[in-house]
Amino acid sequence: MKWLEYYKGKTVLVTGHTGFKGSWLCMMLELAGANVVGYALRPEKEAVLFNCSNVEAAMTSIEGDIRDLVHMQEVFRTYQPQVVFHLAAQPIVRTSYEQPVYTYETNVMGTVNLLECVRMTSGIESVVIVTTDKVYENKEWEWGYRENDPLDGFDPYSNSKSCSELVTHSYKKSFLDEMGIAVSTARAGNVIGGGDFSRDRIIPDCVRAALHGEKIVIRNPYSIRPFQHVLEPLAAYMQIAEAQVGDKGKAGYYNVGPQETDCVTVGKLADLFCKAWGDGLEWENSCKDGPYEAKFLKLDCSHIKSVLGWKPYWDIGTAIEKTVEWTQVYAAHGDIRACMESQINTFFKGQK
Repeated sequence: MKWLEYYKGKTVLVTGHTGFKGSWLCMMLELAGANVVGYALRPEKEAVLFNCSNVEAAMTSIEGDIRDLVHMQEVFRTYQPQVVFHLAAQPIVRTSYEQPVYTYETNVMGTVNLLECVRMTSGIESVVIVTTDKVYENKEWEWGYRENDPLDGFDPYSNSKSCSELVTHSYKKSFLDEMGIAVSTARAGNVIGGGDFSRDRIIPDCVRAALHGEKIVIRNPYSIRPFQHVLEPLAAYMQIAEAQVGDKGKAGYYNVGPQETDCVTVGKLADLFCKAWGDGLEWENSCKDGPYEAKFLKLDCSHIKSVLGWKPYWDIGTAIEKTVEWTQVYAAHGDIRACMESQINTFFKGQK
């Protein structure tokens, strides 16, 4: 793939590299030959993907808070990145109700700080700001949201990501376009895959129950989400970053989601997980009153398909199988890095 070759020898900075998506992205970039620099908070637990995959061995990992502008500026000056992927965030809806100020500080001012560092650093070619499908004003309708639909997330997490989109748009128009720096935002849906141990997420809940031999407890089994394997949006981010360097007209705003047939209910996802895991694993409905979460949400991805020729590769069944494969290697204390490299290489080969 031509877009993959772009990264060989490039210095790439990834914020949020110790997280679930960040760890997978760093390994993808390493395999593509990039010099990877990560900037993120310390991982919260020992049993997280970043630690058990040994992704740090082939990159430069810096502990820092994206709310700390001075420290981040120092990192940009020292490493002079050519490509920047901004993944760092407070990503949990329920946490955003518990800690709204922290959520806005991280997701809005963190983006401001990141873009300010980009503005003050020479040699940067491409920037991708990762937000979420939840940036849209959700009307709970059956149509997929398009990039030109109104941005107005309901809960503090979703709303803070809507705000980060507006921040990016302002920096892009006010500073970065005239500096020749290509900037895009990418709005992906719910991702699944091996190594996600976050709280209040369906697949991590399934994984914990399976590892402990317990029944899976589902909070919102009838909610519909655009689930996809984590490698799908990460490959899209990499493709966007490469494409917009050669053609600034491709810089903009991109939805990244699965095929419509893979927009399934949370209950259906749990069914697929139970089937792939085996051992009589089951789930139960524990629906009860709690903070508001959207029940129906999907994306229209016509734009990225038209502009970049991108399309999803793994369907939801394969995504679940790959997640279970990783988890069973983890449970057996196997070689996590080898498992991840194998899955990434298989995915890349299928993209050709």
